[in-house]
Amino acid sequence: MSPSREVPDGLAGVRPIRVLALMEAAWVTGPAKNLIEFARRAGVVDLHIATYRRGAGSPLGEFGEAVRQAGVPLEVIRERRAFDLGVVARLGEIVGRLRPDIIQTHNIKSHLVVRLGGGALWARRSIPWIAFHHGYTQRGLCDRLYRHFDRFSLPAADHVVTVCRPFAGMIRRYGVPANRISVLHNSVTPYVAPSADLVTATRARFGLAEGVPVILAVGRLSREKGHCDLIDAVAGLKQVRLVLVGEGPERDRIEKRIRALGLSNAVVLCGQQSDVRPFYAIAAVLALPSHSEGSPNVLLEAMAAGVPVAATAVGGVPEIVADGETALLVQEGDTAAMAGALARLLGEPAFARAMARRAQSAVLASYSPDKNREWIVNLYRTVLAARRA
Repeated sequence: MSPSREVPDGLAGVRPIRVLALMEAAWVTGPAKNLIEFARRAGVVDLHIATYRRGAGSPLGEFGEAVRQAGVPLEVIRERRAFDLGVVARLGEIVGRLRPDIIQTHNIKSHLVVRLGGGALWARRSIPWIAFHHGYTQRGLCDRLYRHFDRFSLPAADHVVTVCRPFAGMIRRYGVPANRISVLHNSVTPYVAPSADLVTATRARFGLAEGVPVILAVGRLSREKGHCDLIDAVAGLKQVRLVLVGEGPERDRIEKRIRALGLSNAVVLCGQQSDVRPFYAIAAVLALPSHSEGSPNVLLEAMAAGVPVAATAVGGVPEIVADGETALLVQEGDTAAMAGALARLLGEPAFARAMARRAQSAVLASYSPDKNREWIVNLYRTVLAARRA
């Protein structure tokens, strides 16, 4: 079963499809952005989002606040501690109250919670389950163990949606049949340029002077993102600033690499930023040095913003861009090639601008939220029809 992106939903005038989407997120990550954007445009879908918070008085966090600000109904599943199996019963209470037509999960934890509760809580109500798989981080032993949870969980889902073909192959090795896997890349909204005042304030805040080219990298500071490779690549470039936007467990290692190479004046760590638009406005080029990617939001956002891109050819990246046409692609871990790609984009502005224009046209034509909405609603219809057959 592989629904077409072009099939219209055709559900106007009928009862909305009730969907409960379960996601664990503290910040508005790429998957969180896409879920919230889908909820805004859902139309024929009555979508509720459920998320976890630990501690009775714990605030909602950035993700929960963003869901509420978007006007999307939010359910909070309280956790008493890590690995609190009581969340299975608490989710069951929400399912009993909302009576969704479909349960949708994002992230390993949510897949596992639904898998553990499926037999007793909602499978007997014949509620289909769609699991959205976004890939993995590389933080250490815990993350490697968590992948084994997906090997247990995902084969029980009615359908699994992942973000690139290499991930689809991995999921097949988990035991999920090919006809229950679909690939859907992330979507992106058109870039809305920030005010000149905001751009000026961002430059001043982080010491980014006019006239010095900025190489931008946006993403969680974790091992698979390849930030240390990028720092090594930038070490050979002159008169540039490398700006890293994001936070994560690799920060200490990144800071040590910066000091070891004597780049403290050339690299700026900006931390987590809720609004990345001014950084795209400042950037001369976007670098994506990852060792692993699915359908990177930052790639789509940079393309939409008209920022030329140099990236590693990993995961779904080559499915989104064409080398030399809409981005420059290099092999994973090849810091010399990354340095050369960055130098070319900085040294050949006419080439970089033309490539960025082609990328902008391509991304807005193929990766719009409305196309993703139609695709997902069509999948809902297909899964519901299969369960009722």
